[in-house]
Parts: sequence; C-alpha cells; structure tokens
Amino acid sequence: MVGDSKINSNTATTSNEGQCIDQYQALLDELKQGAKSLPSYYGAAKKALRKLGGKDITNSTAANFGEEDFRILNDVCKAFVDGLADDTLRTRLKGYTSLAFDQQAAVPNNRSIFGVMAQIEGEKLVMACESRTILERNDHCEHLARNRVVHWRELQNRPNFGLDPLGYNKELLSATEYLKKIPSIGLLLLEQGQYESASSYHNRTLRLLTDLGGNDLPSSQSPVLPVVLRQYSQGIYDFGIRAQVSDWLRTNPSTSLRVLARRHKSLQLAREFEKALEKGLYSTEVANDIQGYIELLRGPMTRSNPEDVHYDSILPIAPDQQALVARIREISDPSRMSPNLPRDPYRDKLEFPNSGIGVQCDINFSAQLALHNTRLLRCYSLTDPRVRPLVLFVKHWAKVRGINTSYRGTLSSYGYVLMVLHYLINVAQPFVCPNLQAMAPPVDPHLRPEQVENTTVCQGRYIWFWKDEDEIQAAAKQGGLTQNRESIGHLLRGFFEYYAQGNMMSSGHMRGFDWGRDVISLRTRGGILSKQTKGWTGAKTVLEVQSADKPPAVEPEMPQANPVPGPEVQGGSNSTTAPQLQQSQDPDPTAASRVPHDRGKHEVKEIRHRYLFAIEDPFELDHNVARTVTHNGIVSIRDEFRRAWRIIRNAGKHPNQEDLLQNASLDVQAEHTSFVELIDEIHGRQST
Repeated sequence: MVGDSKINSNTATTSNEGQCIDQYQALLDELKQGAKSLPSYYGAAKKALRKLGGKDITNSTAANFGEEDFRILNDVCKAFVDGLADDTLRTRLKGYTSLAFDQQAAVPNNRSIFGVMAQIEGEKLVMACESRTILERNDHCEHLARNRVVHWRELQNRPNFGLDPLGYNKELLSATEYLKKIPSIGLLLLEQGQYESASSYHNRTLRLLTDLGGNDLPSSQSPVLPVVLRQYSQGIYDFGIRAQVSDWLRTNPSTSLRVLARRHKSLQLAREFEKALEKGLYSTEVANDIQGYIELLRGPMTRSNPEDVHYDSILPIAPDQQALVARIREISDPSRMSPNLPRDPYRDKLEFPNSGIGVQCDINFSAQLALHNTRLLRCYSLTDPRVRPLVLFVKHWAKVRGINTSYRGTLSSYGYVLMVLHYLINVAQPFVCPNLQAMAPPVDPHLRPEQVENTTVCQGRYIWFWKDEDEIQAAAKQGGLTQNRESIGHLLRGFFEYYAQGNMMSSGHMRGFDWGRDVISLRTRGGILSKQTKGWTGAKTVLEVQSADKPPAVEPEMPQANPVPGPEVQGGSNSTTAPQLQQSQDPDPTAASRVPHDRGKHEVKEIRHRYLFAIEDPFELDHNVARTVTHNGIVSIRDEFRRAWRIIRNAGKHPNQEDLLQNASLDVQAEHTSFVELIDEIHGRQST
C-alpha cells in the first residue's frame, strides 16, 4: 500500500514536470514575428522571457545571474531569431558563430536578448548596404564603409563572444552605430520622426545629400538628387501628407530638394493648424483666419520673381491675402501647442516674486518625516564632494528649463534630487555613493522597545539609515566609500543619457531608465522596482476621511521587491490608515481638493494619484514623489532630457551649439521667430 502511494506520487511528479516542460516549449514555439514590426517583436520576446521566469543580463542583474538564468535566456534568444519573418535575414544570422547556439561548443555561448536585437538591426543595415544604388562620395569613403561591414562580420563570428555578454553587447552597439553613420545607409533609412518638424527633416536630408557628394541643383545631372528626393517623400511620417508630396514629385520630377521640402512644409503646417482647431486651441476670433490660411497653404505652387532670393516654386500671396498672412504671423505656432497646457497662469499668494528676493522655501505643517528626508539627503552629500555640485546643477537646469514646478504638472526639486542620487548609487560604474539605507548600523541592543521605536520609526515609517555624519565624512576622506574617479562632467553626461533614452547606454553596462515601467526606489538594492510590483499602474482618485486635528493619514504599504531589510513596525502602516471611502478611475485631473464633512471634526480629502512617472519616497513607501506629474508634464520632462543629451552628445561637432542652460522663456521667443521664418520660407519675400 505504501509502495503504491510512492509510485503514484512519483508518477504525479513526473507528469507535472512533463507538463511544465511542454508549457515551456509551447511558449518558445509561439514566439513568431508574423506581421509585427521588429520593435514590437522585440517587446514580445522580452515578455516571453518574463513569462518563462527569466530576465535579460544587465549590469544590475549580472552579479546574481546563474546557469538556469542563462539557460532560459539563451532559449528565448534562439527562439527570437528562429521566429523572424524574413527568411533571408534569419538564415544569415544563424550562419554566424555567435547565433549558432551550439550546445557542444568548448566555450560558453551565453547571449543577451538586447545583444541579439542589436545583431538583427545591424545585419539589416549590412543587407541594405549590399543593395545600395548610391555609393559613397569617393573611393576613400567607400573603402571606409566596406571596412565597417567587414568589422561587423568579424564581430559576429568571434569565438569567445559568450565569455562576457555585457562586453559583447557594448561592441555590438558600437559597431551598429558605425554602420548607421555610413551616409549611403543613412539615406536608405531616411524617415521623418513622429514629432519631427518638416524643417528638421529637410535639414537632415540636405546633410545626407552633401555627404554623398550631391548638390541641390536639378540641372547638375547628379544621380544622387533623384534618389534623395524619392527617399525624402517616402519617409514622410504622416500618410496623407506623404501621398500628396509623392504625387507632387511625380508631376514635378525635375525639382530641387528645397522646393520639395517647401511643399512638405506647407502641407504639414496646414495639418498642424487643422489639429489645433479640432482641439479648440485657438480662439474663435482667429479661427476664420486660420481656415482661410489652410486653404492658401494647400494651394498650387508657382514660380517666384527671378529677383527673389527664393527664386523657384513658392506659394504666392495675392494682394487681398496680405493682411491675412500678416495676422497669421502674430498667432502661436500650432506645432508647439498642446491641449494639456494650463490656460491661465497660477497666482499663488504664498509664491515669492520671480526676482529680487533670493530666497526659496517650502512651508510645511507637522512634517516630521521631512526632517528625516532632509537629513538623509545631507548625509548623501557628505559621501562624496561631487554630490552637492551635481545636485545643484541638475536643480538649476530643471528650473531654467521650466520643469521643476510640481503644482504646474512637472516635478519638484526633491524629485530631481532623488533622480540624481539613484544614478550615483545604482547606475554610475563604479558607484559614487553607497546606499545609506542598506548600510544602516545595527540598532543598539540595550535600548528598550519604546526607545528602539523612537529611534527607527517616525509616523509608522522605518527611517533608520547610516546617519553618523562624522563617520561618513571620515570614510569619504579616506576614499573608502567609492572607487569612482569620474569628473562631474562625465557623471552629468551619464545622468542625462540614462534618463534620455531606454536603450543600452554608450558605456554598454546597462540600459537607460524605462519611464513606462520603472519606479525609482532609493532604498532598494539596484534602485528599481516595477510599477506592477508596486501596484502603481493607473491613475486613481482616493477619498480619505481625516480628523481635522491630526496629521494626514497614510495608506497601506505597497508590495516590495528586494527592499532593504528593516525591523517590522509595530502595527504596520495599516494601523494608521484612515478609512478609505472610494477609489475610482475617474479621469478628473484634480490633484487634491477638500470637501467639508462632519462639521469640523472630520473632513474628506480627495487625492489624485498619478503614476505616469514614479519615484518612491525613501521612507513613505506608498508615496509617489512624482504623483503631480501630468501627461503634458512628463512629455516636457522627457523632451528636456532628450534635448540635454542631444546637446551633450553633439558638443563640439557643430558651430552653432545650443545652450544647455538657456532659459525656457527664450525658447518661446525663438520658437515664434522660427514660425515666422517658416511662413517666409513657404511664401518667399512677398510675405514681408
């Protein structure tokens, strides 16, 4: 009887293991590109990796990456390549040593899903290079281009690629970028970005034309110009505008890039005006003028006066349209408008004047936790002399760029400080600052329970960290806290790159911040939690009952992933949570409002929790420091990080370098000047 039970148990175990293996293989077999774009397919591969209990190897995961992790990762990488829709691309990739996935190989063949994606993108570039109709401008440039392709192939067949997957990723990324910089390949990849202006697209195309040895003269008989014109029209982002510009090119084949771009600019400006009118962004007083101007923008182009500097095809202005165009020049650029911008400026009686005071402050009531937050930041500033100037620079940058006002939908200065600290603790290699919460010393065992609680807990929150300032300063002076010797400039470069893009950083050791999924968590080893883990996946409006004579209540703690361990707080945060009346997905953007309740003894506070951007407070683990960031706010913040990274990356490459710290108010003036210049470009000198 006992033997039969053991047999049945073993049979059941074997059956369960078989089912797991079948499910595992089924998930791998389902990974097919089909009609999906390559980025979408890459996302599906990462999702499959997570479903199988795996993860990609990055700088933050490498230390604990085991054989089982590599087995799952390698299986998904192989399935990712096997599932490619392009037969030729798949066959070429599988012919490389690094993508053969030979289990009998003498050296490890461990891969990264990010690295495999880089190989797919790079091989597509090589295939494009082989099918070029336009070569480089001269034999020397063509020789350099071919050498880059040879280097790419040698890199794919390197025998020891699996010994250091992260190092190999860095080399793949570098080689891919070199391929993209080949002008003839850049021409084949030419596309307008979703939010790129027609002027910017035109300028990029003109540089490619010049790099390929062409010129913008239809009479020159250059073979480059017709190909560039065709690629330009086919790469326009908007489908409707792309069709109109392509039709215009077919009826006007002997044209210049300048004229083709002018047609594009007029049609795109007309579409932008239409969108702005649909969203009600212009007053009714100017709506009729805009409608009339849209018709003008879509009208036929004609040859201008030979004496005009714009002597070629333009959109002429009839005498009776001069006044209309003059009024249009005074309104706002439709491409810069957004329905989420506040229509009326705030007028807060507690707000200091913009200038002449020299003081900034916050007014808080019963904010004991804020004192511990302040001390934590001070202790971090003592860990390394670079911390303070880095923080001050980023705060100043955010201020002059107009993205540091929480009650206007962006992020508070405190939020930017946490962003800097996260970079210095978890991203910079080697780290600049240690994690002070992880390094909290043991609590004195001779303290009574109430003394322990008074020392480590404040308002139900665990606030214990390494706070001995003398010890921190002494360790910092002896060089015992960090081995990082990078300059402030190099650290700033890495900081802006990390938050500007989500791909692998140029250092090759990890990817940039994922704004859609990641939560910055200073107290967590690695510094990142997922929004899903925290339960911060959608905006919520919460109504809470509060006593009028007590500090605001807190919510229950959210789930934690790999938190810095600390003693369990007596009663937990649940014991201090006020009764929750309602939680909804109401789209009302009100962040906080108060409704009288129970005649002075209690009140109902309506709180809007947004998770577009997520930064966990180091102590209030249920508090999102970035909850005030609106949709328009996160767009502005991310745009500014991308702008900063673009300026830093291109430093010294162009004579007219943008100013990283240019006041955002000057940008508004420059944008309007650019808008007026666009109108002049479309209509020629007649508009003046």
